[in-house]
Amino acid sequence: MASASATLLKSSPILDKSEWVKGQNLRQPSVSVVRCHPTAPSALTVRASSYADELIKTAKTIASPGRGILAMDESNATCGKRLASIGLENTEANRQAYRTLLVSAPGLGEYISGAILFEETLYQSTTDGKKMVDVLVEQNIVPGIKVDKGLVPLPGSNNESWCQGLDGLSSRTAAYYQQGARFAKWRTVVSIPNGPSALAVKEAAWGLARYAAISQDSGLVPIVEPEILLDGEHGIDRTFEVAKKVWAEVFFYLAENNVMFEGILLKPSMVTPGAECKEKATPQQVADYTLKLLHRRIPPAVPGIMFLSGGQSEVEATLNLNAMNQSPNPWHVSFSYARALQNTCLKTWGGRPENVKAAQEVLLVRAKANSLAQLGKYTGEGESEEAKKGMFVKGYVY
Repeated sequence: MASASATLLKSSPILDKSEWVKGQNLRQPSVSVVRCHPTAPSALTVRASSYADELIKTAKTIASPGRGILAMDESNATCGKRLASIGLENTEANRQAYRTLLVSAPGLGEYISGAILFEETLYQSTTDGKKMVDVLVEQNIVPGIKVDKGLVPLPGSNNESWCQGLDGLSSRTAAYYQQGARFAKWRTVVSIPNGPSALAVKEAAWGLARYAAISQDSGLVPIVEPEILLDGEHGIDRTFEVAKKVWAEVFFYLAENNVMFEGILLKPSMVTPGAECKEKATPQQVADYTLKLLHRRIPPAVPGIMFLSGGQSEVEATLNLNAMNQSPNPWHVSFSYARALQNTCLKTWGGRPENVKAAQEVLLVRAKANSLAQLGKYTGEGESEEAKKGMFVKGYVY
């Protein structure tokens, strides 16, 4: 046994950090040997590249009081579905017209601190010929970019998916930074009815961690988005247990990849019952479960928790957020909504130039409502019936 141990010690190379990162893989050897050597304290310091100070500043800017994120990063295919719902063809000109409407809404920056863009939009100009990025910056809104390449089936799992896009990500994030983006988003999902399997949870967590490390290295604040899909008949307790496991795994691998927590933002789903569950939860129940989960799993170093709406109606998402802000939190608890900001706005616009102003006013109403919810001051008075309609789509993926 002694000779076997000696052989193992001799044959176990010690990799420095740079070598380890190059060959990183989830499938680590089943036996590992840790050697301790005296090191200077500075050798143990973990730095998120030369962008550390900027990353912290960007994250704090996005996580500023009374403000949240407008998620307008729908892929061209998903944007096409939105346009089809109001009878418009999925053309670049129509996508440009709609996104121009969003970014140029007067006073939007009062309630919105960051906007997540699809790659097309990051390089696009408005219908007036101004760069979309410049219009956002003028509104005091930080431009962001969706960097994942979408969900695909995960072999060996229970009909689950994984998120692709790590190949070439470093060069893409560097280019996005040059174009003016200052934060990134990567969405992966976990399905409760399909397990979730340990494999799917680990793959989701690992992908998010690698993406986060690469983004920080390019100067982009990574939004870490582990979405627990609403599909299913399960109750709120089951969602809580699954989310607890997923979040633990995510933060374990973020630490393994030396991601600087002060320079990230978390975009989780709220803890709610499954969409087909007969027992619905009140905003207070959603807030209690979600905050309990945050306190158990999220380090206070993380500046902002920017919740996704995940198929809730516009008012529902706002009420739940408001309930979470009825008491002080160690983090900025806010929103990163897509449909819950855009749904009524899109229908009001209807693709007609004469409706642009009215649609922008509707967008501002929703943005202001969520701004008030971030401050814990939303009452729900005067909301339209359209804003109260549920928008859950089974298996929604963009």
